Amino acid sequence: MLNSDPNTIVSTTWLAAHFDDPNLRIIDASWYMPNSNRDAKAEFLSSHIPTAQFVDIDVLSDVNSDLPHMLPKADQFAEHMQKIGVGDGHQVVIYDGAGVFSAPRLWWMFRYFGQNNVAVLDGGLPKWLSEKRPVTSKCGLKRSSSMTVTIKPDLLRNVTEVASSSKLGDHQILDARSAPRFKGEAPEPRQGLRSGHIPNSYNLPFGDILAPDGTFKNPGELRQIFQAVGVNLSKPVITTCGSGVTAAILSLALERIGAKHALYDGSWAEWGMYGDLDVATGDA
Repeated sequence: MLNSDPNTIVSTTWLAAHFDDPNLRIIDASWYMPNSNRDAKAEFLSSHIPTAQFVDIDVLSDVNSDLPHMLPKADQFAEHMQKIGVGDGHQVVIYDGAGVFSAPRLWWMFRYFGQNNVAVLDGGLPKWLSEKRPVTSKCGLKRSSSMTVTIKPDLLRNVTEVASSSKLGDHQILDARSAPRFKGEAPEPRQGLRSGHIPNSYNLPFGDILAPDGTFKNPGELRQIFQAVGVNLSKPVITTCGSGVTAAILSLALERIGAKHALYDGSWAEWGMYGDLDVATGDA
């Protein structure tokens, strides 16, 4: 059974037990790949965990960037949270409709902006529904709240820093994409991107750290999985993926086991676009 931690991952049982806490705030951060034929906002309006508010990571992003859902500015993040009633002193629980997919991305954003009392719902909405727990189509009140933002720069890496780490090896680079994409054997879903991976990076498809029911594997198993792909957990890790979403799943797992991590926000959407950045193929 999951040992719930309000700063990383909580179980459906934990959420149900704390449902009447006046400081609890629940967020649906569902997001799906464009080819999934799923409408996250429409699904939320149809059915969601009671009191939940919806956050679209494409909306809560840097509007001046050509890259997908890049990290927003601090004031934009604080204002968005204020509008949905999330602020200082609140315990935030984030879930998504896929189980564990996009919710960790918003968890990482909260942590980057200095908010620690935030957790991902293990198994997400599918597990909540499988246990026949309540859902509603009613949208709760949005009482304005204030949030103090303190940026944690160590949780973020840009393309220059990742390129340096690729050459110097001061950080380990861990890619959450599927093995065929990592090896360069499968085309990227976004047009115009080269196939392959950042040189000297490791591959750990995010699904490998999840159990068959869509929940996180236990900390002991997580450590073994990271180590099996070559990661030294005593050294810092930079997580990456296609566009900075599933990389956050690895970041959350690393946080769960006490390993140091940062996320490459541009990920392959940026690296694969520029011809002057080296690309590797195959297993390594």
